[in-house]
Amino acid sequence: MKQAHTWIPQVTQDGSFTFFSEEFGETFHSQQGARAEAFTKFVHATQLVQKAKHDRLRLLDICYGLGYNTAAALETIWQINPACQIEMYGLELDATVPRAAIEPRLIERWSLQVQAVLTAIAINHQYQQSGLTAQLIIGDARQTIQMLCQSRFQADAIFFDPFSPRRCPQLWTVEFFQQVSQCLAADGRLATYSRSASVRSAMLAAGFSIGTIPVKESHLPHEWSQGTVATFDASSLQPLSQLEQEHLQTRAAIPYRDPSLSDSAEVISARHQQEQQQSQRESTSSWRRRWGIV
Repeated sequence: MKQAHTWIPQVTQDGSFTFFSEEFGETFHSQQGARAEAFTKFVHATQLVQKAKHDRLRLLDICYGLGYNTAAALETIWQINPACQIEMYGLELDATVPRAAIEPRLIERWSLQVQAVLTAIAINHQYQQSGLTAQLIIGDARQTIQMLCQSRFQADAIFFDPFSPRRCPQLWTVEFFQQVSQCLAADGRLATYSRSASVRSAMLAAGFSIGTIPVKESHLPHEWSQGTVATFDASSLQPLSQLEQEHLQTRAAIPYRDPSLSDSAEVISARHQQEQQQSQRESTSSWRRRWGIV
């Protein structure tokens, strides 16, 4: 159990809040809007608007954090189909984060029903009522996900939201994605904010098909994707652009490895750096110059 930590809310551009992690040196969400990110990069990308019409849905929220992705999913599903039976699991390393995130001003923009769910999950690590069964599992996701694999849990939507690969490489490895893939239903969708070539290569190595989360029509050269969607059916995906396909041929696309699912971030990063240095692939800087990415 981690020692108590004082989480100081930081407002993002859409008026919702995030926290800054001193351990990982990053905020939990994009500064452009924590709430907006939950809908755009997770709920919409996993097609929950369409899936909500089903009688039952299973959700897996990897790196639950402040609970925004789960909250946005529940709001969406219940608006479309209040009778939908939902089973949800969240994986989270630090139990103090969801607990700090239920401060009234941080959750007041969610419906009262969703506020009640977030509060119960944060305090009791579970919620069971009104067609929803939810459980928050605390610990290293590399180990806790194995419990779900053993129980043959199959999610219709997986929200994959760790800190960035550079800061938290242990949750972006081929081996971890192989575990995650066992928890995705045959017609399910996994969404993440990351457009990293190393992440996409790891997904491909784990047996996923991948597509992009497209940017808006008006964007800068460096804003070439909002994230990645993974499925087992490529026909339902937005294909990668030529730029993105070529990115997968560079040194940046060498995936992180963690054969024992227990190595430290430092060991994983050192292994990754060594493999990149030995690679004969095109450099990422060369690829960026070719595409005019500053």
